Order: sequence, then C-alpha cells, then structure tokens
Amino acid sequence: MRLYFTSLRFGLFLLLSSLPLGLHAQQRYTLTGYVRSGADRSVLPGASVAVPSLGTGVTADAEGFYTLTLPEGRYQLVISFIGYQTQTRDLNVNRSARLSFSLPEASNQLGEVVIEGTGTLEQKLQTTQMSVEHLNARDAKLLPALFGEVDLLKTLQLKPGVQNGGEGTSGLFVRGGSADQNLFLLDDAVVYNPSHLFGLFSVFNADAVQSVDLYKGGFPAQYGGRLSSVVDVKTREGNPEKYSVSGGLGLISSRLTVEGPIVKDKGAFSLSGRRTYFDVFTRQINKLNKNKEDYSPIPDYYFYDFNAKANYKLGEKDQIFLTGYYGRDVFGFNSTGGFNFDFTWGNTVGVARWNHVFTPKLFLNTSFSRTSYQYQIANRLDQFGFSLSSEIQDYAVRSDLDYIANDRHTLKLGLSATAHRFNVGRLSASSTDGSLNIGSETGYRGQEASVYGSDNFKASDKLQLDYGLRLTGFQSGTDRFAALEPRGAARYSLTPKTSLKASYAMMYQYVHLVSNSGASLPTDIWYPSRLNVKPQRSQQVAAGVSFLLGQGKYLLTNEVYYKWAQNQVDFRDGAQLFANEDLDAEFLFGKGWAYGNELYLEKKTGRTTGWVGYSLAWTKRQFPAQRGTSGINNGKVFYPTYDRRHNLTVVVLHQLNERINLTGSFVFTSGAPTTLPQGRFLLQDIFGDDVTAVPIYPDRNTYRMAPYNRLDLGMVYKLRPKRGESDLTFSVYNAYNRRNPYFIYFEQVRNKETGDVTNFRARQVSLFPVIPSVTYNFKF
Repeated sequence: MRLYFTSLRFGLFLLLSSLPLGLHAQQRYTLTGYVRSGADRSVLPGASVAVPSLGTGVTADAEGFYTLTLPEGRYQLVISFIGYQTQTRDLNVNRSARLSFSLPEASNQLGEVVIEGTGTLEQKLQTTQMSVEHLNARDAKLLPALFGEVDLLKTLQLKPGVQNGGEGTSGLFVRGGSADQNLFLLDDAVVYNPSHLFGLFSVFNADAVQSVDLYKGGFPAQYGGRLSSVVDVKTREGNPEKYSVSGGLGLISSRLTVEGPIVKDKGAFSLSGRRTYFDVFTRQINKLNKNKEDYSPIPDYYFYDFNAKANYKLGEKDQIFLTGYYGRDVFGFNSTGGFNFDFTWGNTVGVARWNHVFTPKLFLNTSFSRTSYQYQIANRLDQFGFSLSSEIQDYAVRSDLDYIANDRHTLKLGLSATAHRFNVGRLSASSTDGSLNIGSETGYRGQEASVYGSDNFKASDKLQLDYGLRLTGFQSGTDRFAALEPRGAARYSLTPKTSLKASYAMMYQYVHLVSNSGASLPTDIWYPSRLNVKPQRSQQVAAGVSFLLGQGKYLLTNEVYYKWAQNQVDFRDGAQLFANEDLDAEFLFGKGWAYGNELYLEKKTGRTTGWVGYSLAWTKRQFPAQRGTSGINNGKVFYPTYDRRHNLTVVVLHQLNERINLTGSFVFTSGAPTTLPQGRFLLQDIFGDDVTAVPIYPDRNTYRMAPYNRLDLGMVYKLRPKRGESDLTFSVYNAYNRRNPYFIYFEQVRNKETGDVTNFRARQVSLFPVIPSVTYNFKF
C-alpha cells in the first residue's frame, strides 16, 4: 500500500510539473472524437485525422479516439484509414468540440488488404515508436491457415524478429527471448497461457478481436513485467446501431458471433464462441471398434472458448466496458483395462474498465481485472487414483492518465497493483477402499506494483522523442524487490521520406514459468521471485532507418538490435518440479545475449499487397557451475533450441477481381539446434554376456536439424447470398508437402540372420504433410 501511494504522488508530481507547458499566447482549440467503421461501428485504431494545409495530423489510439489541437481558423480535415473511403470535412475552428467520424468501406476493399491495420506508411515512417507490429484481425483472416482455423499468433510469426517454437506451435520467441518472456494482454488483463491444442492454436478467437499490437523492443513505459515482447490484444466492442450474426464452419471447429446494441447509440455487446469437434469423430470410431481384440482407444480431445464484451455510455464524459473470457482444453483417455486419464487446462479472464474525459486534453482509463490459469491431471488405475493441479490467479487494478499539454508534449502517467496467488503443486492420491489417502500442496502469494511516467516530445519538425521511467516493486512473503526501468526512443527525419530511429529499454520480470521439458503435456507452473530466485532482467538497444519508396507505395525498414539478459532461469538435471516444498533449490541461473538485423519491405495499397521480411540473428545462453553442479553444458556458452540464424518470410495478397482474393505465404528458417549422440561405446557386464550401447553426447545443441520451409496458399471466394455476406475460404497448408523435422530419434539396425544390433540409424519425425481445408464464413 505504501508503494501504491508513493506511485500516486510521483505521478501527480509529473503531471503538475508539466502544466506550464500548455500555455500559449495564440488561441488554440481541441477537437476530440472517435473514428469508426460505417459498416459495423467498430473503432478504427490508428485512423488518420490530418490537416494538409498545416502539415499536421494525428492517429487514433487503440480505442479509435483522436485528439487534435488547432489554431483558430478555417481548415479542411482529412480522415482516412486503409480499406475505407477517405472523408474530407470543412471546419471553422473557433471552439473546442467533440467530433466523431464514420468511414464507409471502400468498394475495392479486397484490393487494399493490409495486415498492419493502423494507418498509412507515412504515419509509420513518422512515428517515434519502433520495433512494433500491428495486426488487424479482419485482414488476417485472408491468409492461409492450418485446418482453416485463423490464428493471430501464427500471423505474427510471419514478421521479422519473431520465431515459432517448431512445427505447428503458436508460441512466440521474440528477439532471442524464451516463450515465458512475452506479456499477453487481453483488454489490459494478463493471459498466462495463450495456446489451445497443445500449442497448435492460440486462445485469441479472430472473430472477437479488433486489433493486436506486438512490441519487440523500445517498449513504452506503460508496459512491464516481461523481458522480450508485449502482445496487446483489443477485443470488439459490438455494433451500437443494429444486430448482426456471423460465424464459420471449418474442418475442425465452428464459431459464432452475435453483436448488437444494448441501447441504440449508447451501448453495445459482442458475444463470440467456438468449439472443436475432434471428440465427435473419435468417440464414434472408439464405439465401432470397442469389441475388437487389442484395440487401443483414441483419446478424447476438444477445446472451446467464449468471449464477451459490453460497453455503455454513462454520459458525454464517461463510458464503461466489461470484458470476459473463458476457455478450456479437455483431454481424456479411458482404456478397456481400467486405466483412466483426464487432463483439463485453461484461462479465465474478467475486466471492468471505466473511461473518463476530464477535458479535451485530459483522459483517464481505470480497469479492474481478475485472471487465472489452471490445469488439473487426474488418472485412475483400478481402485487407485492420482491427481495433480496447479494455478496462478491475479487480482489487479490499473489506472492510466493521458494529458496533452500542447502541440509538443503528450504525457502518459499511470500506476498498477497486482495480487498474485500461486498454487505451485497440489498433489493427492487415494484408493476406493480407503487404504490410501495422501495429499500435499505448495502455495505462495505475491504483490506487484508499478508507477510510470512518459512524455512524447516534439522537439522540432525533424526530431521527436519519447522517454519515460517505470518504477516497479515485488514482494513474496518477507522477500522484497524494487527496480527502476528507464525507457527512451527517438525519431529524426532526414528527409520527408527518410527517418532514423533508436530506442533503449530495461525490463524486469518477477514471475517465472517452470516447465517440465520432459513432459509431452503442458504441465507448466508459474513461480514468484523469492530470496533465492532473483527477478530476471534484460536491456535492449535498437537502431533503424526507414525509407518511403515508389511514390510512397513501399516502406523499407532496417533495424539492428542487441539484447543482454541476467538471472535467466533453468533447472538442474533431475529437478523435481511437482509437490516440492523447496523448489528454489532446483533452479540454476545464467545470462544470455541476442543480437541481429531485421530487414522489412511492405506494400499496403493497390491490387497486390504484402511484405518480405528477413532476419539474421544470434541467441546465446550460459549457465556457470553453481549449487553443487557443473552448471549447464559445463558452464560453456550454447545456443538454445529457438536460435535461428536465418529467417525469411514472404507474404503476397492479390485481388483477382471483386469476388476472388488470392493469398500466399512462404517461410524459410535455419534448422533448430539439437543435441544428438556423436557415437556410442559398448558396456558389458563382468561375465561378458549383456552388452549395452551407451551414447556419447557432445556439448549441448551442437547439431542442427534440416532447415524449415513451407508454402501456404489460399483463396477467398465471395458468395452472393440474398441476405448478408458470405464466402468460402480455401487453404492449402504446406503446399509442396515438405516434411519438416519435428524431432530426431535413433533406431537399432539388426542383423537379419542373428538379430544382433549392428548399428544405429537416425530417423526424423514430421508432423504435417500437405493439408487442404475449406471454411464457410457468413454474416447477416
């Protein structure tokens, strides 16, 4: 509590100290409002509101809200957004006013496909923020998808600097960071496990999502708690004018969305749900084969999730938002021999947010959220049963204040507080006759708080700065930590079509993901920083140059970065992760480095759009001898499994005509590092009878698997129903049937006559061959 009030005083001091900056002799007025889609009234984050005669303009924020301060006079206002018709408005600015806009969709919408749905290339050139990717869910649906199921995180993997964890996974490895070093936010609430189906799909239903922002570096001061990236997901608010129903039928799942007004033009709701139906088929197969001898049943598996959002205007200055998410994965196996295995896991999220406008230059967003991630494993063999579960649960409050001091300074201030509860392992075993009944549980609590302040300063027409400071603190029991996290970014315009950018950020992470690397199921445990488990820390510097080419049709960017990290966490060999009251003793700590170059060319307008991205990158880790061990890899530097030297992506979207849109994506990455035996020696017992071949392993990850490459193709065919809209989306995943490596194992080669083992042969396991799919989408 003391930290919370200290943060509040710090924020008020920054705000009051900036007030003199707003004094100008010339009379100026402020226009504010929302930019929305004329089709469904959804907000358009990043829409441009510009005054060409003054050479000035702004972009709408994540809520579609803009603020533009102008001197008194007559002007022509230009409002634009890719995929929508540009509007012009003649205004006589003689007072501050609220002015909102609705943009109709462009008639050639498919010809202006844009995966980065936040304004024009010129705006991206001029913004101070670097190392950020913007994703519009509507346009992401045009890309080819595995099994026809659109996955927003997979689309992010097509951007430079973002690696996937392997074939079919949706985990993100950003600029050398591990999977647990990404902060996933759903309407300001943390999501701890972003994956369904053992990592094949993400929990973010594209029908429920409005936009996604991925920050790879140069993190704004309002974000913290992770080292490598921030994935900020905003959900749809619903249509405040009319009701609509949309959805889709695919090969493995179906989805449905309903939205409409609560009170017309004052409030709206949006409800989305989806479910897979693997279990429907597997149960029928099991039923048909249950009487066959030696038949092994196919496990039951399905996932489902549900999104809900509502908003309501309390008045001209107040609006409330409610967000809910509930998702579960269910895996079950019931054998004929009396062995039953059940595994469920998932996220629950609830957010209440209040938006208040004090003045046209001062806004407040305050949110209260509850989030939890839990899993439970339960199995039974005859009369004996065993269960294991784990959970992390958060209650959080966050408040962000935006103040536009004048044309040169825009301030952001905020504070947050989170109460964590960790159930690290809840273990129980019992028998039906009562002869066995044991149980154990290990739990911790933690409190995390932060306060930040930042200023976007337009020093001149050419130079713009964005700098800030974040103060963070964490407590678990009697163990306390505190840190200062400076942030800074700069943009300098060499010419109207060339910009130089640079950034620096320090990040701390107080909660850690404990993952059992030997388990095939996602039995992950979140663990707090404690006396013997120090917070992880990273620093990143980045610099880049951006060019507008071809009369503004193309944007070419090149960024270099260097990141170094301390207190990286791994586990000693043979670590006991479950029901362990002294889990602190199982950790090892080390350091890491990541550096590279990212080259990116994109085109947003015309009948053919898309991008080409290439990354040249290195990622290294080192864990020296400690705690009675030789460390990892005997303390020598090694490459983690997600290190990729080369990464090339090509994405092309082409409008063939008004009804047909063609899409394609190609991915090439260097092979994943792996550890394989370099030889074997024979070990015999003292009688010379039993002979065992013992593998000889070199240093960790000294080998690499074959390079990964894949071509996906797609086509969207718009139908002409009597009511509403509909289309058929065709996808071909892995079009040329490349068998990419998933893992490598060794099999014994035996003499056909004697049956003796004569050699060992390496075998590669691949997951997905060519997979065609079709999805029917509708809206009415």
